[in-house]
Amino acid sequence: MTSAIRLTPLDNTIKHHDHDFHQIVIGLDGHAEFEIEGLGGCIAPLTGCIVPANHVHYYEGIGANRQLIFDLPDNAPSLSGAQRELARLFDAPRFFALDEPLRVYLNFLVQELSQPRHAQGDLLAATFLGCLHSRLHVTPCPSRRLDLDALDSYIQNNLAKRLSVADLASQACLSEAHFSECFREQTGVTPYQYLLRQRLATARYLLTTSTMPLNEVAERTGFASQSALSHAFRRAFDHSPSQLRRNPQLSLTQHMPLLDGA
Repeated sequence: MTSAIRLTPLDNTIKHHDHDFHQIVIGLDGHAEFEIEGLGGCIAPLTGCIVPANHVHYYEGIGANRQLIFDLPDNAPSLSGAQRELARLFDAPRFFALDEPLRVYLNFLVQELSQPRHAQGDLLAATFLGCLHSRLHVTPCPSRRLDLDALDSYIQNNLAKRLSVADLASQACLSEAHFSECFREQTGVTPYQYLLRQRLATARYLLTTSTMPLNEVAERTGFASQSALSHAFRRAFDHSPSQLRRNPQLSLTQHMPLLDGA
């Protein structure tokens, strides 16, 4: 599969799926809501989100809307060979806004797509990804130890608020990109992976120690819905929250996974 770029509206009903290719969604007109395995946000014109491959995501167009969508397989020319560093954009879900130079390029890209014989998708995608990478990527983190105990306390005290990586970065008084780099260097996982593990661990505890309804467990642990919790839970543990509740012994035979690729 080569890179594909398309202009399309999103349906005004909530849908969800996952796929084996990466995706970037950028708003052109109107609005859309996205949630990528617990990380939620709104797509407005000139903002976007990164959806890594195999991540369950919920999405809904709000009224009349139009999105520019990049479909990017992991072996696409824009993400392989000399461009392999660009694949780090998909280490974790995130939301972003375009600065003025990228807005100019986006306008060119949209106009190019309307031409009968526009440039190949891989070429257009590689240029955009390179520009986005230079804005979101940071240089290696200087030696600074993050206070993980303080972050853990903040996460547990605010888990129902559907925390974002930006929220955690704010607690450490760092930019989101700088915080993410420091966090990965110190822990070996991304902040998103760490946050998702905290959500799932708390959900598993509530499921095995209370009779709280599943929708309330989802709400208490920062998932947008019971369905979102179930998808993330099944992906992590190979069984559903309902199965765990019927058989609490399942929690004794499995450790919290590293959630590689989350």
